[in-house]
Amino acid sequence: MSHPCSLLLALNLITITLALLSQRSQAQLSPSFYNSTCSNVSAIVRSTVQQAQTSDVRIYASLTRLFFHDCFVQGCDGSVLLVNSSTIQTEQDAVPNKNSIRGFNVVADIKTAVENACPGVVSCADILALTAEASVNLAGGPSWTVLLGRRDSTTANITAANNLPSPFDNLTTLEQKFAAVGLNDTDLVTLSGAHTFGRGQCQFVTPRLYNFSSTVNTDPTLNSTYATTLEQNCPQGGNASVLNNLDPITPNTFDSNYYINLQNHQGLFTSDQELLSDPNATTTASIVNNFAGNQSAFFDSFVQSMINMGNISPLTGSSGEIRTNCSVVNSGSGLELHIRIQHDSDKGSAAE
Repeated sequence: MSHPCSLLLALNLITITLALLSQRSQAQLSPSFYNSTCSNVSAIVRSTVQQAQTSDVRIYASLTRLFFHDCFVQGCDGSVLLVNSSTIQTEQDAVPNKNSIRGFNVVADIKTAVENACPGVVSCADILALTAEASVNLAGGPSWTVLLGRRDSTTANITAANNLPSPFDNLTTLEQKFAAVGLNDTDLVTLSGAHTFGRGQCQFVTPRLYNFSSTVNTDPTLNSTYATTLEQNCPQGGNASVLNNLDPITPNTFDSNYYINLQNHQGLFTSDQELLSDPNATTTASIVNNFAGNQSAFFDSFVQSMINMGNISPLTGSSGEIRTNCSVVNSGSGLELHIRIQHDSDKGSAAE
């Protein structure tokens, strides 16, 4: 017979585990989370983002990408915003992020405005989610009801950030990285469609233009005319940070042209063109072709995939904190214990 203390301990452990599992539940995120505590948060976010775009035409795409890079590293918890400190090694120094992700000043402006209206209420993680939705919609894309209630992490993970989906990844690697965070092929193709606006640096393009393999100089999946244009903008040995439009047709508009570009072999990155041109791209290619001819289908799918991504391992309940400053943890938070349940099936990472 079990000792009463052992039985009590077992019951306590079960209770704690169930409570934590419940705390992780996506159901804890709600569109009405701030209705009574900060009802105008969405309006504050949208107006600040819109104002930022008047002096920075790239900002809508950059802010959308920032949310991807947050969610794919230990979940949507605002960890990408943390800067170096005695306890934090910033994810911003990871190879996929360094001198690449941007928009932190706009997030800081939003946080200041939100704190003035509703101090200590809205998380930086939720601000990133709201900012992505506002950016997509303001650029001509769909609108959706953002689920809210995330809290901010007190840790960062540069190791995971170094494993973000890469512009150089082939289809198999992309599928693996998306599956690792619980996203499927539809999510992969759909979220890649965010490359319908924004810019990409030459450093991510030149491997396709010069000495591609031992037998060919240029990636054969690149349209030859498009390749010539890219070579003019990204000469061999040139400035690696020079920018190229991700969508050469409507670079600042959120639309379905990205998929038409893939059909025309004008995907800027390897990771783009692989969705259609990889010999094993049966599933992804059919999705690409569907979206190329049906923008409404793409928009509907994008809304669902952004919600799916926004549900990656959020901190809720009493986990994490509400940061006062998005770039640093609150004073004393490093001494607190924050428990996260992570199963083998839990997920973590996305790209520009």
